[in-house]
Amino acid sequence: MLITILLYVIEFYSYALLAFVLMSWVPRLYNTWFGRELGKLIRPYLNLFSFIKPLGLFDFRPLAAFLVLELISMGLMQLA
Repeated sequence: MLITILLYVIEFYSYALLAFVLMSWVPRLYNTWFGRELGKLIRPYLNLFSFIKPLGLFDFRPLAAFLVLELISMGLMQLA
């Protein structure tokens, strides 16, 4: 039961992270109410990956964040 809830939370957070990443294509969306609230939820997690430096125009922190969420999700599914 608890593992199922955690899996749903991770899935929701993954979708929120995806929305935050897609908002970067239209930067003024970050200044909306939704963008600010989503930033409060996502930026602390992305800051954990601040040791990964952007390569030119490409920032690989969201990719690493997705990968870690997926690994956690797979680990939880093994426990279920």
